[in-house]
Amino acid sequence: MGLAVSLSHLPLNALRAFEVAARHLSFTRAGLELHVSQAAVSQQVKSLEDILGVPLFRRLPRGLALTAEGEALLPVLTDAFRRISATMDRFEGGRLREVLTLGAVGTFVTGWLIGRLPQFRAAHPFVDLRVMTNNNRVDLAGEGLDLAIRFGDGAWHGTEAMRLFTAPLAPLCAPALARRLRQPADLLREALLRSYRQDEWPRWFAALDLVAPAVRGFVFDSSLTMAEAAVQGAGVALLPARMFERDIALGRLVRPFEPEVTLGAYWLTRLKSRKESQAMAAFREWLAGQPEVAASAGP
Repeated sequence: MGLAVSLSHLPLNALRAFEVAARHLSFTRAGLELHVSQAAVSQQVKSLEDILGVPLFRRLPRGLALTAEGEALLPVLTDAFRRISATMDRFEGGRLREVLTLGAVGTFVTGWLIGRLPQFRAAHPFVDLRVMTNNNRVDLAGEGLDLAIRFGDGAWHGTEAMRLFTAPLAPLCAPALARRLRQPADLLREALLRSYRQDEWPRWFAALDLVAPAVRGFVFDSSLTMAEAAVQGAGVALLPARMFERDIALGRLVRPFEPEVTLGAYWLTRLKSRKESQAMAAFREWLAGQPEVAASAGP
């Protein structure tokens, strides 16, 4: 019968030796990983078996095989050591790094956030930021997100929203296509690429006092994918031009006409029921201090 082992007397070295040996099914390879001899690993495992009162391995002529007891113990130890290692890795500079999981619309991440992440990292090294991109449809609770950056009017049920800045939509297309456009009405003859928000093109044409055509172009659930379609000549896309400044500067996309339409803004959101952590507050304050955000907020 096995002996009860109190938490204060856990044989950690023996447990680790067993876990590594069980993964390799070899005392020799376990010794190499742990930088000890094969005999030391074998002795540690034997001491654990003595404490538990059950064999954990069957010693075979050519290696090891786990007993039923060993098979039951291995996944528990593997998970425990993995979690310990992950937590230890979060200590940096005398402080525990705090995980912050951010969901953000992909256009914002590639067009604005990525280039500023080194600045955030330098200012807040204790934050372990995890960025999850989406197409603006997000479930903060269901996806386990601390914060989300999304595009819209800021009115999402159960959330607090901090306005970042607007991103007016303008036509963008490949240079070859742009060369045959002389005036906005010329767009009536072109394929107009669409997002799942059906009012974008009609509202852009309405801002120019033009009657929008029946838009039957391809529909995309991602502005990034739609922009790439425009680059490859599939049509004209209505996109937030400030998020594609690199593509415009590189000549991959051209803005044939200056008129634009504002249909919303980017917002930083969190659930009202979610208490703000230090990492969440650090990211919010950092965003609020960015020149574009501060200027958008006004005096």
